[in-house]
Amino acid sequence: MSQRQTTLRHNLIINKLRRQKRATFAEICDYLERESDIRGEDLTISKRTFTRDIAEIGETYGIYIRYDFSARNYFIEEEFDTEIDNRRLEALDIFNALKVKERQAKHIFLDTRQASGTEHLYGLLHAINNHFQVTFNYHPYYYEAAAERLANPLAIREFKYRWYLFAENKEQIKCYGLDRMTNLQILNSHFEMPAGFDLVEQFKYSFGIISPNADQPCEVILSFDPFQGNYIKSLPLHQTQQILVNNDEELRISLTVYLTHDFLMELLSYGDTVKVIQPQGLIDELKAIYQNVLEKY
Repeated sequence: MSQRQTTLRHNLIINKLRRQKRATFAEICDYLERESDIRGEDLTISKRTFTRDIAEIGETYGIYIRYDFSARNYFIEEEFDTEIDNRRLEALDIFNALKVKERQAKHIFLDTRQASGTEHLYGLLHAINNHFQVTFNYHPYYYEAAAERLANPLAIREFKYRWYLFAENKEQIKCYGLDRMTNLQILNSHFEMPAGFDLVEQFKYSFGIISPNADQPCEVILSFDPFQGNYIKSLPLHQTQQILVNNDEELRISLTVYLTHDFLMELLSYGDTVKVIQPQGLIDELKAIYQNVLEKY
């Protein structure tokens, strides 16, 4: 059996126990048999192979499957509460869907996107964990040519399907888009982490990847129409989001954020489905932008 089939089978076993919570070996075998027919793959297993799969799933994914002797079924040992765990399982779901796409291309449509630079993730994480300096060629959108950078990699952040490296360059912490990075080299030279650096704390009240533009974040109150409000409830704008009003007329929420350019662009993307209640400075800025837009027409 190929490694590709083994990986697919692992993902299906995880998916089965996520959805059903508990399953007997016979139920798992039936599920794999049905998936074999759908995918045109031989994913059936013996008890011995399943035992080996359980061990490999724990070692590879950090997902531990246990056997309940009293109930005589299998279950995933712990719930997945953290963001990393949720994203890891989301990646498995996407992997499974893309495997189906090979045989059902007419039924799955993917966004057309350029490479996101994810090929650099593993190397950069290795450099961050071991405090290795890195060099890379970087091509900002506002420059005609790429230039080499020598940097101390500190942290990685994702925003809107793009990945960014925060690194110290010439004693300044800068942000680099991984999709604009080429020829990444990990050096043997070490660096010291800047004293007090904490990206999580620094961006606790930020929206996007732009650094805070004020000493203190401010409370923002937004009113969405009920239809758009359904999307805002299911996918909150920010971790500080609190629902103030939720009825047939509006969804009113509060956020505690810095008023960065990224946040302003996000509000503009909602058009007339959102109204800013406060602060007044943000209201005035949006009015000026919309007035400039009207003058273009």
